[in-house]
Amino acid sequence: MGHYQPLRFIRHIFLLLGVTFILSSCATEFERIRSSNDQKLILAKAHEFYKEKDYPAAQALYELSIQFYRGKIEAEEIFFNYAYTYYHLGEYITASHYFKNFASTYYNSDKKEEAEYMAAYSHYNLSPNYRLDQSYSVKAIEAFQEFINKYPNSPRVKSCNELIDKMRLKLETKSFEQGLLYYNIGQYQAAVRSFENLLKDFPGSKSEEEAKFLMIKASFVLAENSIYDKKAERFEETIVLCRKYMDKISNKNFKKEVKDILNSATQELKNNKV
Repeated sequence: MGHYQPLRFIRHIFLLLGVTFILSSCATEFERIRSSNDQKLILAKAHEFYKEKDYPAAQALYELSIQFYRGKIEAEEIFFNYAYTYYHLGEYITASHYFKNFASTYYNSDKKEEAEYMAAYSHYNLSPNYRLDQSYSVKAIEAFQEFINKYPNSPRVKSCNELIDKMRLKLETKSFEQGLLYYNIGQYQAAVRSFENLLKDFPGSKSEEEAKFLMIKASFVLAENSIYDKKAERFEETIVLCRKYMDKISNKNFKKEVKDILNSATQELKNNKV
Protein backbone atom coordinates (compact mmCIF):
# COMPACT_ATOMS: atom_id res chain seq x y z
CA MET A 1 0.00 0.00 0.00
CA GLY A 2 2.96 2.31 0.74
CA HIS A 3 4.40 1.82 -2.78
CA TYR A 4 1.03 2.39 -4.50
CA GLN A 5 0.72 6.17 -3.97
CA PRO A 6 4.19 7.06 -5.37
CA LEU A 7 3.62 4.79 -8.39
CA ARG A 8 0.27 6.39 -9.14
CA PHE A 9 1.86 9.85 -8.79
CA ILE A 10 4.63 8.90 -11.23
CA ARG A 11 2.07 7.56 -13.75
CA HIS A 12 0.16 10.86 -13.53
CA ILE A 13 3.36 12.80 -14.15
CA PHE A 14 4.17 10.72 -17.24
CA LEU A 15 0.59 11.09 -18.51
CA LEU A 16 0.72 14.86 -18.04
CA LEU A 17 4.07 15.06 -19.80
CA GLY A 18 2.71 12.95 -22.65
CA VAL A 19 -0.36 15.17 -23.13
CA THR A 20 1.82 18.29 -22.96
CA PHE A 21 4.17 16.82 -25.58
CA ILE A 22 1.29 15.95 -27.91
CA LEU A 23 -0.26 19.41 -27.57
CA SER A 24 3.13 21.04 -28.05
CA SER A 25 3.76 18.92 -31.15
CA CYS A 26 0.35 19.86 -32.58
CA ALA A 27 0.99 23.55 -31.93
CA THR A 28 4.46 23.28 -33.46
CA GLU A 29 3.05 21.45 -36.52
CA PHE A 30 0.36 24.08 -37.00
CA GLU A 31 2.87 26.93 -36.69
CA ARG A 32 5.20 25.18 -39.16
CA ILE A 33 2.36 24.95 -41.70
CA ARG A 34 1.14 28.50 -41.03
CA SER A 35 4.57 30.04 -41.51
CA SER A 36 5.68 27.79 -44.37
CA ASN A 37 4.48 30.07 -47.18
CA ASP A 38 3.68 26.82 -49.03
CA GLN A 39 0.30 27.73 -50.47
CA LYS A 40 -0.61 24.19 -51.52
CA LEU A 41 0.25 22.77 -48.12
CA ILE A 42 -1.62 25.55 -46.30
CA LEU A 43 -4.78 25.03 -48.37
CA ALA A 44 -4.62 21.23 -48.10
CA LYS A 45 -4.28 21.49 -44.32
CA ALA A 46 -7.07 24.08 -44.14
CA HIS A 47 -9.41 21.62 -45.87
CA GLU A 48 -8.17 18.84 -43.58
CA PHE A 49 -8.80 20.87 -40.42
CA TYR A 50 -12.21 21.90 -41.77
CA LYS A 51 -13.16 18.26 -42.41
CA GLU A 52 -12.01 17.38 -38.88
CA LYS A 53 -14.18 20.25 -37.51
CA ASP A 54 -11.16 22.05 -36.12
CA TYR A 55 -12.69 25.36 -37.20
CA PRO A 56 -10.26 27.80 -35.51
CA ALA A 57 -7.28 26.15 -37.27
CA ALA A 58 -9.16 25.89 -40.57
CA GLN A 59 -10.20 29.53 -40.36
CA ALA A 60 -6.64 30.72 -39.74
CA LEU A 61 -5.30 28.75 -42.72
CA TYR A 62 -8.17 29.75 -45.03
CA GLU A 63 -7.40 33.36 -44.14
CA LEU A 64 -3.84 32.83 -45.34
CA SER A 65 -5.01 30.96 -48.45
CA ILE A 66 -7.22 33.85 -49.57
CA GLN A 67 -4.17 35.96 -50.48
CA PHE A 68 -2.73 33.10 -52.55
CA TYR A 69 -5.86 32.04 -54.40
CA ARG A 70 -7.88 35.23 -54.86
CA GLY A 71 -9.30 35.21 -58.40
CA LYS A 72 -8.44 31.54 -58.91
CA ILE A 73 -10.79 28.57 -59.16
CA GLU A 74 -9.96 27.40 -55.63
CA ALA A 75 -11.17 30.69 -54.15
CA GLU A 76 -14.85 29.73 -54.36
CA GLU A 77 -14.50 26.78 -51.98
CA ILE A 78 -12.13 28.74 -49.73
CA PHE A 79 -14.57 31.63 -49.27
CA PHE A 80 -17.54 29.30 -48.79
CA ASN A 81 -15.81 27.20 -46.13
CA TYR A 82 -14.35 30.34 -44.55
CA ALA A 83 -17.89 31.69 -43.99
CA TYR A 84 -18.89 28.38 -42.45
CA THR A 85 -15.98 28.45 -39.98
CA TYR A 86 -17.44 31.64 -38.49
CA TYR A 87 -20.89 30.05 -38.41
CA HIS A 88 -19.65 26.93 -36.63
CA LEU A 89 -17.76 29.05 -34.10
CA GLY A 90 -20.97 30.95 -33.27
CA GLU A 91 -19.79 34.23 -34.80
CA TYR A 92 -23.08 34.69 -36.61
CA ILE A 93 -22.81 38.38 -37.55
CA THR A 94 -19.50 37.78 -39.31
CA ALA A 95 -20.79 34.53 -40.82
CA SER A 96 -23.82 36.32 -42.28
CA HIS A 97 -21.55 38.98 -43.75
CA TYR A 98 -19.31 36.42 -45.47
CA PHE A 99 -22.22 34.32 -46.75
CA LYS A 100 -23.77 37.45 -48.30
CA ASN A 101 -20.40 38.44 -49.71
CA PHE A 102 -19.99 34.96 -51.23
CA ALA A 103 -23.45 35.09 -52.84
CA SER A 104 -22.79 38.47 -54.44
CA THR A 105 -19.27 37.52 -55.59
CA TYR A 106 -20.02 34.01 -56.91
CA TYR A 107 -23.47 34.71 -58.38
CA ASN A 108 -23.20 31.72 -60.78
CA SER A 109 -22.10 29.29 -58.06
CA ASP A 110 -24.21 26.24 -57.27
CA LYS A 111 -23.59 27.17 -53.61
CA LYS A 112 -25.18 30.64 -53.97
CA GLU A 113 -28.63 29.56 -52.77
CA GLU A 114 -27.20 27.84 -49.70
CA ALA A 115 -25.06 30.89 -48.92
CA GLU A 116 -28.08 33.22 -49.06
CA TYR A 117 -30.09 30.89 -46.86
CA MET A 118 -27.23 30.67 -44.35
CA ALA A 119 -26.88 34.47 -44.29
CA ALA A 120 -30.52 34.62 -43.13
CA TYR A 121 -30.15 31.62 -40.82
CA SER A 122 -27.17 33.26 -39.12
CA HIS A 123 -29.43 36.18 -38.17
CA TYR A 124 -32.00 33.68 -36.92
CA ASN A 125 -29.39 32.24 -34.56
CA LEU A 126 -28.99 35.72 -33.07
CA SER A 127 -32.74 36.05 -32.42
CA PRO A 128 -33.04 36.24 -28.60
CA ASN A 129 -35.75 35.56 -26.03
CA TYR A 130 -38.88 37.62 -26.75
CA ARG A 131 -38.21 39.83 -23.71
CA LEU A 132 -35.04 41.21 -25.33
CA ASP A 133 -34.49 43.49 -28.29
CA GLN A 134 -35.79 41.84 -31.46
CA SER A 135 -33.70 43.65 -34.10
CA TYR A 136 -32.09 40.41 -35.26
CA SER A 137 -35.49 38.70 -35.46
CA VAL A 138 -36.68 41.48 -37.78
CA LYS A 139 -33.50 41.20 -39.89
CA ALA A 140 -33.89 37.43 -40.12
CA ILE A 141 -37.56 37.71 -41.15
CA GLU A 142 -36.63 40.20 -43.87
CA ALA A 143 -33.75 37.99 -45.08
CA PHE A 144 -35.89 34.83 -45.14
CA GLN A 145 -38.64 36.68 -47.00
CA GLU A 146 -36.11 37.95 -49.52
CA PHE A 147 -34.87 34.36 -49.96
CA ILE A 148 -38.44 33.10 -50.54
CA ASN A 149 -39.04 35.82 -53.14
CA LYS A 150 -35.81 34.94 -54.92
CA TYR A 151 -36.12 31.14 -54.71
CA PRO A 152 -39.87 30.37 -54.55
CA ASN A 153 -39.33 26.75 -55.64
CA SER A 154 -36.48 26.01 -53.26
CA PRO A 155 -36.92 23.10 -50.82
CA ARG A 156 -35.67 25.53 -48.16
CA VAL A 157 -38.82 27.70 -48.48
CA LYS A 158 -40.71 25.46 -46.03
CA SER A 159 -37.99 25.95 -43.42
CA CYS A 160 -37.97 29.72 -44.08
CA ASN A 161 -41.73 29.98 -43.49
CA GLU A 162 -41.52 27.93 -40.28
CA LEU A 163 -38.71 30.10 -38.92
CA ILE A 164 -40.53 33.30 -39.91
CA ASP A 165 -43.59 32.06 -37.98
CA LYS A 166 -41.44 31.35 -34.91
CA MET A 167 -39.93 34.82 -34.94
CA ARG A 168 -43.24 36.56 -35.64
CA LEU A 169 -44.62 34.76 -32.59
CA LYS A 170 -41.77 36.25 -30.54
CA LEU A 171 -42.57 39.72 -31.88
CA GLU A 172 -46.27 39.20 -31.21
CA THR A 173 -45.62 37.98 -27.65
CA LYS A 174 -43.29 40.92 -26.97
CA SER A 175 -45.92 43.34 -28.29
CA PHE A 176 -48.64 41.86 -26.07
CA GLU A 177 -46.37 41.83 -23.01
CA GLN A 178 -45.49 45.47 -23.66
CA GLY A 179 -49.17 46.44 -23.64
CA LEU A 180 -49.75 44.37 -20.50
CA LEU A 181 -46.81 46.06 -18.77
CA TYR A 182 -48.22 49.51 -19.57
CA TYR A 183 -51.60 48.40 -18.25
CA ASN A 184 -50.18 46.96 -15.03
CA ILE A 185 -48.17 50.11 -14.19
CA GLY A 186 -51.15 52.37 -14.87
CA GLN A 187 -49.94 53.86 -18.16
CA TYR A 188 -53.38 53.42 -19.71
CA GLN A 189 -53.01 55.63 -22.77
CA ALA A 190 -49.76 53.85 -23.70
CA ALA A 191 -51.50 50.51 -23.08
CA VAL A 192 -54.32 51.38 -25.50
CA ARG A 193 -51.85 52.43 -28.20
CA SER A 194 -49.69 49.35 -27.63
CA PHE A 195 -52.65 46.95 -27.94
CA GLU A 196 -53.83 48.85 -31.05
CA ASN A 197 -50.40 48.29 -32.62
CA LEU A 198 -50.49 44.61 -31.71
CA LEU A 199 -53.87 44.11 -33.41
CA LYS A 200 -52.74 46.06 -36.48
CA ASP A 201 -49.37 44.33 -36.83
CA PHE A 202 -50.60 40.81 -36.00
CA PRO A 203 -54.11 40.31 -37.38
CA GLY A 204 -55.61 37.07 -36.09
CA SER A 205 -53.27 37.08 -33.09
CA LYS A 206 -53.79 34.34 -30.51
CA SER A 207 -53.99 37.17 -27.97
CA GLU A 208 -56.59 39.14 -29.94
CA GLU A 209 -59.53 38.76 -27.54
CA GLU A 210 -57.52 39.41 -24.39
CA ALA A 211 -55.78 42.38 -26.02
CA LYS A 212 -59.12 43.90 -27.01
CA PHE A 213 -60.54 43.36 -23.53
CA LEU A 214 -57.52 44.94 -21.83
CA MET A 215 -57.67 47.81 -24.30
CA ILE A 216 -61.32 48.40 -23.33
CA LYS A 217 -60.44 48.34 -19.62
CA ALA A 218 -57.49 50.68 -20.13
CA SER A 219 -59.63 53.01 -22.22
CA PHE A 220 -62.36 53.13 -19.55
CA VAL A 221 -59.94 53.80 -16.65
CA LEU A 222 -58.19 56.45 -18.79
CA ALA A 223 -61.57 58.15 -19.40
CA GLU A 224 -62.48 57.99 -15.71
CA ASN A 225 -59.22 59.69 -14.73
CA SER A 226 -59.20 62.29 -17.50
CA ILE A 227 -59.74 66.01 -17.02
CA TYR A 228 -63.33 67.10 -17.48
CA ASP A 229 -62.82 68.41 -21.04
CA LYS A 230 -61.49 65.00 -22.20
CA LYS A 231 -63.95 62.71 -20.40
CA ALA A 232 -66.80 62.71 -22.93
CA GLU A 233 -64.50 62.08 -25.89
CA ARG A 234 -62.73 59.23 -24.11
CA PHE A 235 -65.91 57.55 -22.88
CA GLU A 236 -67.13 57.65 -26.48
CA GLU A 237 -63.91 55.89 -27.53
CA THR A 238 -64.51 53.22 -24.86
CA ILE A 239 -68.10 52.70 -26.10
CA VAL A 240 -66.85 52.24 -29.68
CA LEU A 241 -64.31 49.64 -28.51
CA CYS A 242 -66.98 47.78 -26.51
CA ARG A 243 -69.34 47.62 -29.48
CA LYS A 244 -66.59 46.42 -31.81
CA TYR A 245 -65.77 43.68 -29.32
CA MET A 246 -69.40 42.58 -29.04
CA ASP A 247 -69.81 42.60 -32.84
CA LYS A 248 -66.59 40.88 -33.90
CA ILE A 249 -65.28 38.58 -31.19
CA SER A 250 -66.82 35.14 -31.66
CA ASN A 251 -66.10 33.43 -28.32
CA LYS A 252 -66.66 36.53 -26.17
CA ASN A 253 -64.99 35.15 -23.04
CA PHE A 254 -65.19 38.61 -21.52
CA LYS A 255 -68.74 39.34 -22.66
CA LYS A 256 -70.16 40.10 -19.19
CA GLU A 257 -67.25 42.38 -18.20
CA VAL A 258 -67.40 44.25 -21.52
CA LYS A 259 -71.17 44.67 -21.20
CA ASP A 260 -70.71 46.12 -17.71
CA ILE A 261 -68.04 48.53 -18.98
CA LEU A 262 -70.30 49.52 -21.90
CA ASN A 263 -73.17 50.31 -19.52
CA SER A 264 -70.89 52.27 -17.18
CA ALA A 265 -69.27 54.22 -20.03
CA THR A 266 -72.70 55.02 -21.52
CA GLN A 267 -73.93 56.28 -18.15
CA GLU A 268 -70.77 58.33 -17.57
CA LEU A 269 -71.13 59.86 -21.03
CA LYS A 270 -74.70 60.92 -20.23
CA ASN A 271 -73.59 62.43 -16.92
CA ASN A 272 -70.81 64.39 -18.62
CA LYS A 273 -73.14 65.75 -21.27
CA VAL A 274 -75.70 67.03 -18.74
